[in-house]
Amino acid sequence: MAQWDRLTDLPDVYTQQLHELYDRDALPMDVRHYLSVWIEKQEWQRAARDHDLAMALFQVLLENLDIQHSRFVQEESFLMQHNIRRYKQNFQRYLDDPCALANTILWFLGKEKEILQSADLVEQVEFLHVAQEAMETSSQQDLERKMAGLRNEVQCMEHTMFCLEEQQDEFDFKYQTYKMEAVVDEAVEKEQIHVFQLLINRLNECRKSTLSDLNKLLDRTDDLIDILVKKELVEWQRRQQKACIGAPDNVLLDQLEKWFTCVAVCLFQVREFLGKLEELVEKVTYDNDPVKDQKPTMQKRADTLLKDLLKSSFVVETQPSMPQGKGPLVLRTNVQFSVKTRLLIKFPEMNHSMKVNVSMDRYRRFNVLGTKSKALNMAESQNGGMVADFRHLTLKEQKSGGGGKGVSDISLSVTEELHIIYFDTVFEMKGVSVELQASSIPVVIISNSSQQQSAWASVLWFNLLSVDTTDVVFFTNSPAATWPQFGEMLSWQFLSATKRGLSEDQLEMMAHRLFGKQQKYDTCKVAWSKFSKENTPDTFWVWFDGILVLVKTYLEDLWRDGLIMGFVSKGKEKSLLKKKQRGTFLLRFSESVIGGITFSWVEMTITGEPEVKKVRPFTKVDLCQIPFHEIIRDYQILEAENIPESPLLYLYPSTPKDEAFGKYYSKKSGSNSLYIQYIKTKLMFVSKEDTLEAKSPMSSDMAQGEGLEPMNALCGEAAGESWLSLLPPSPLETYHTDPMLSDSFVATEDELLTFINNPHIFVDSDILQDEAGLPDFALTGFNCLPPQSCGSIFQ
Repeated sequence: MAQWDRLTDLPDVYTQQLHELYDRDALPMDVRHYLSVWIEKQEWQRAARDHDLAMALFQVLLENLDIQHSRFVQEESFLMQHNIRRYKQNFQRYLDDPCALANTILWFLGKEKEILQSADLVEQVEFLHVAQEAMETSSQQDLERKMAGLRNEVQCMEHTMFCLEEQQDEFDFKYQTYKMEAVVDEAVEKEQIHVFQLLINRLNECRKSTLSDLNKLLDRTDDLIDILVKKELVEWQRRQQKACIGAPDNVLLDQLEKWFTCVAVCLFQVREFLGKLEELVEKVTYDNDPVKDQKPTMQKRADTLLKDLLKSSFVVETQPSMPQGKGPLVLRTNVQFSVKTRLLIKFPEMNHSMKVNVSMDRYRRFNVLGTKSKALNMAESQNGGMVADFRHLTLKEQKSGGGGKGVSDISLSVTEELHIIYFDTVFEMKGVSVELQASSIPVVIISNSSQQQSAWASVLWFNLLSVDTTDVVFFTNSPAATWPQFGEMLSWQFLSATKRGLSEDQLEMMAHRLFGKQQKYDTCKVAWSKFSKENTPDTFWVWFDGILVLVKTYLEDLWRDGLIMGFVSKGKEKSLLKKKQRGTFLLRFSESVIGGITFSWVEMTITGEPEVKKVRPFTKVDLCQIPFHEIIRDYQILEAENIPESPLLYLYPSTPKDEAFGKYYSKKSGSNSLYIQYIKTKLMFVSKEDTLEAKSPMSSDMAQGEGLEPMNALCGEAAGESWLSLLPPSPLETYHTDPMLSDSFVATEDELLTFINNPHIFVDSDILQDEAGLPDFALTGFNCLPPQSCGSIFQ
């Protein structure tokens, strides 16, 4: 496939890179597109050094443009005629130096190859990922085959034991009959003894063969337990750790339960086979009986395998979590939390017979309150598993009698202390009694909601880097995270909260923030202190989490639809916008205001140079009052003649604003709305270019034209950023009571004026009974006011 065709077939992320590449005027994209076949066949590298060849190619290029122009004349494509004519005129500047043109085209072709190589690399990684998944699937299929083989061997062993018993019964019957008969003839007796010897030899060989098969069965079982406990279960526990911090990993236990149960059933049957052998030996035995020699060792081995399997089968299916927490594993004293345990060996006859008890470690002493003992049962599980679901547990710290830290020489903050919750039960079935214990992933226990953010940072760090879920002193010497690990964890936070993770470009911006400009960040490492301790209280995690909370609360739809570029540095922002047409804007998160989002756009100066302007960041204080998409829709600046105009026209790279955000705009209020009869203005953010101070409406009667007073200063990102003020409401229009309205809906003029100036006091009043009926405040009210100083500084 031709290079250009491959480029135009790439996913959107690479198409965007292609658009950015051809924002330059040196080689218009139209020329590259229409002459793609010819361009790719020429020897531009040689032409860059050979003046004669470069001149020849230059002349052919102009001829090809003439051909394209003629084509568009025939198609009556006026716009393309104009463009091709202009491109040809621009290329005339290479008449004296055609080698420069060859160099230019060669440079563009090289950049195109870089885009293709990047896409190919991602495709290869995805292929490897698919191959890995295929490998995992193959591994599971192999395990399934081994399980089927185990079941088949057990069935064969059942048949072998039946044949062994039949053979022994035949010998026993003949021998007992021989003992009851009095044989006088010595020769006959000698013959019968010989027959019995043959029978006992056959029985002995059969016992040896049976024991050998049982040993092979135990070997197969041992191998499967090794795979289940040391591989499958360990991998599931690691997936659960990562899932707790947002990774989209599969943590379902149904398959593991099926495998654990299969092996347990087989081991119980092996114990029955060994018991049957014991019965047979009690009936018939002889010197050098192999069952007497080998059975005790085999019994011990079978019991050990079964106990090992049982001890590993008791797990915490759902880790401790509070209903309103940031995530699991952060618990607050005196606040209820839930946790669910599960036995991966499902025997219906064990339903309700096993009691699970909850206890805490002794690092810091806590009392566990609530229902601390529950039975494993199949009713509380959606899939019929054996679970104990604790839903109403609470923790209370002991203040005396051994309370406080249990390890006095460890100096850790409360949010770095890790604690383990234990769950104990006893498995008793068919003569097997085993004490089982499951433990939670270490939890962080706080006493105040203000500690939750720091506690969640500890949970993230531990589960990102530690595979030892018993290491409660992890933070005494916590390791650093590599950038690939760290960046993936950050992306998980957005993915779990908003169903959209972070792109490579967004992660690169954060890597640049942490490490400065680097060619590659793969070898860079992030220390625990850099993540959650440096620059307290505004640590990296506080900054990142502030953005995450803002997006989840107010911007989730915009983020999920890819309308927010978000993590982009100021330098990158300017380089992107300055290449775009006037009115192009992008949305990015503030680098200095915690939980802030702003927009920047490109304007043209008097001299025709692009200039990037921005506003001071919006925070939850603003977005809880006016949705961000409404701010973008209605934002205007006042020109010198006080004519409002929206500078936001195209969402980067070139999507018309209303096309990008239109589906989020609130519907127009109906003309029959009660409120539209009272108020004819619309709330919007407005800036004025020739003013220096941000303003906001004051709590006075705006209908009488009183002035504005300065709003409280907000912390901006840089000199030149500005806060936008609300457009004041218009004067109250004359209102005549509608006789069709109920008295309960009629508001006095004083009430309406009060509502205009301070609408919050009417939240529960009749005048705001139906939020859907709130009006779109009309812009006409603006012209009823004298010019106000409500502008801002622009860069």
